[in-house]
Amino acid sequence: MTEFGGIAERIIVALDYPNAEAAERLLAELRGIPCFMKVGMELFYAAGPRFVQRLKEEGYRVFLDLKMHDIPNTVKGGSASITRLGVDLFNVHAAGGQAMMQAALEGAEQALSGTPGAKRPVIIAVTHLTSTSREMLNREIGIPGEISDAVLRYAELAKRSGLDGVVASPLEVPLVKEACGSAFLTVTPGIRPEGAERGDQSRVMTPREAFRQGTDYIVVGRPVTAAANPRQALEQIIQSISE
Repeated sequence: MTEFGGIAERIIVALDYPNAEAAERLLAELRGIPCFMKVGMELFYAAGPRFVQRLKEEGYRVFLDLKMHDIPNTVKGGSASITRLGVDLFNVHAAGGQAMMQAALEGAEQALSGTPGAKRPVIIAVTHLTSTSREMLNREIGIPGEISDAVLRYAELAKRSGLDGVVASPLEVPLVKEACGSAFLTVTPGIRPEGAERGDQSRVMTPREAFRQGTDYIVVGRPVTAAANPRQALEQIIQSISE
């Protein structure tokens, strides 16, 4: 039996499913492993806030991954609604700018006003998606230079805005930590165990490599959710990190 310890608590499993029933099947297989659960757009739009509430009632820590990116007032309202759901972590797009990120903080704090001792969710900013290549960044998005420079610029902006950390590929974690401090959180998708297919990801690392880079949390999706035996796949990832 794998000893999960604190490693599992730093793994975020992406519940990238089209409905609550499919997600519930995975939860049943992984029961007892104390990892974070990530609810993204596909599942949230299908199952709604009630599914998030159920996860919290069952004792899970929840990362609501909706990547808000809108005018500041809209993001402020969205942040307040998300905070009232009781999630532990959520994100906005750093590309929305400083005023928008600050509005996300204001919305969360407003939702908790009048509730002494209530804990604000951790709020992080998406820098650049791990599917973004340099060619896409330069030619399609219109930002010149290296991806690492663009990620670092957004990370520094998120820190100035008062956010708690960023989503970035594991490749940029050392740069972000050096510029923003070790306490500034990094959540890293683009995680692929040794030998796994990359899929639509451009900038990837193994779980062990990502933690050696200094990241705080890794997000693992298809290597677990699409595995023939998801529990075994997750236990193998935990074991690979432990070694």
